[in-house]
Amino acid sequence: MNIAEKLTYWAQENPDKNALVVPSKTSFGKYTYKTQSFLELDTISGHLAYHFHNNGIKKGMKVLLFVRPSLNFPAVVFSLFKLGAIPIMIDPGMGKKNLLTAVEEVSPEALIAEPEVFLLKKFYPTAFKSIEYSFTTGSFTFSKTLSLKKIIALTPMTFITEKVGIDQTAAILFTSGGTGTPKGVIYTHRIFNEQTKLLQDLFQLTPDDIDIPGFPLFSLFAIAMGMTSCPPDMNPSRPSKANPKKLIKNINDNQGTFVAGSPAIWERVADYAIKKGLVIESVKYLVMFGAPVSGELHEKFKKVLKNGETYTPYGATESLPVSCISGSEVLKETIFDTRRGKGTCVGAPVPSVSVKIIKVTDEVIVDLRDAEILTSGEVGEILVSGDVVTKKYFERPEATALAKIYESTADRQKIWHRIGDLGYFDSKGRLWFCGRKGHRVNLPNTTLYSVCCEAIFNIHPLVNKTALISNKGNPALVIELKGKKKLSHAEKKKFEKELLELGSKETHTHEIKKFFYHNQFPVDVRHNIKIDRIKLSKNFAEE
Repeated sequence: MNIAEKLTYWAQENPDKNALVVPSKTSFGKYTYKTQSFLELDTISGHLAYHFHNNGIKKGMKVLLFVRPSLNFPAVVFSLFKLGAIPIMIDPGMGKKNLLTAVEEVSPEALIAEPEVFLLKKFYPTAFKSIEYSFTTGSFTFSKTLSLKKIIALTPMTFITEKVGIDQTAAILFTSGGTGTPKGVIYTHRIFNEQTKLLQDLFQLTPDDIDIPGFPLFSLFAIAMGMTSCPPDMNPSRPSKANPKKLIKNINDNQGTFVAGSPAIWERVADYAIKKGLVIESVKYLVMFGAPVSGELHEKFKKVLKNGETYTPYGATESLPVSCISGSEVLKETIFDTRRGKGTCVGAPVPSVSVKIIKVTDEVIVDLRDAEILTSGEVGEILVSGDVVTKKYFERPEATALAKIYESTADRQKIWHRIGDLGYFDSKGRLWFCGRKGHRVNLPNTTLYSVCCEAIFNIHPLVNKTALISNKGNPALVIELKGKKKLSHAEKKKFEKELLELGSKETHTHEIKKFFYHNQFPVDVRHNIKIDRIKLSKNFAEE
């Protein structure tokens, strides 16, 4: 099924129901909202598909998309799905060099973008040389560029959604590059359909639920489920800068029941709500993803959510979701082991997704028979298989070879994705996350795992964050102090003595004796929360 058919289905079932509610203006702290019904969204997306098709975009074409979350963002994406074209979504926060490299690598035939992207195109024409057809979200046009605003204003036209194979490429989504070079991940219509079903089943979502997506792509899933999506007033590329007062206002105005996004967003919301003595009554599911979520954040939301629960699904761009756990389960059963350095529990694998743990290696593994499968309790590399798992990267055969393992079964060849994380299964079949494979520190007699080691030191009251790094072959810890506090010589000596005492109590941290300080840790561009330990390691390589 073409994923766009889900929109058409809901346009027929609930034509007048709001598909989108977007904040427009504020006046004296009050918002006005623009709305778009399912019928309107389906009509506009078909209208756009008609004009895109008449102006060069055809089935199978790659279309580079740089459109901000807005009333028209879902219409543009669904119009491309209807065409059978392939939207390419690259995180603009990944940095100019990585962005230009990604654009040149994927060689798009068409561009739909904000006006400032065309300025970038003018100054760096080589990266955009493959583009033949251009559309701007602005009113001003030049050369052969067409305006979306002017197209939408034309007499509505219809378009019959293209039939596509379930395994035909539906989109190319780029990884953020937080732990390496950004890579294009090939999504099929099967993957989008399966993800929609899994998320719907996992949280028991119905068309009566109201979505507040802190991550723009989640809006598309909500619409595909027949839910109303209300993108909040925030810059999704800067989640750690989100205004909690505005977010709470958007949630309350729209009676949001399902809210999702980076923990960096919800940490701010929780702190603000507690400080102001606020509770949020409408939210049933608060979903946080992108990095391990602290038990403290779950505890904070116990005070804020009157009728809701926190959840932390686990996965990656190449495989989402993999597993999920509720805040209540964390606080009742797993938080104590997390604080003892046992890792972060990310829950049991979701239905239809299989997970295995194999012995860690940096080498290519072609056949699953060549991998050493580990048993419960043994830390190793996490493998994932299922219909939500992508088959390959776009034009990156070396990266695909490193990330995929094949297993021949009776009816088909099964693909296992090496997610790049380390972890283990507990006795209840729950998956525990110990850190990224690239962040482990190998010592002569043991291996140290970032998340497990850092937890031991993070309990110190002066510590905001820590990061395990390798320094001249030895383990070291980089520390971000709370409130960017500056320590005197005597204070630092006392502080480090206390850290050594904490580390000496655990077998996996007693060898960490070197400490560095950093005012603000570098983090990933997408979720603003994953610590870039490799960059930190390079910063202190000579010290």
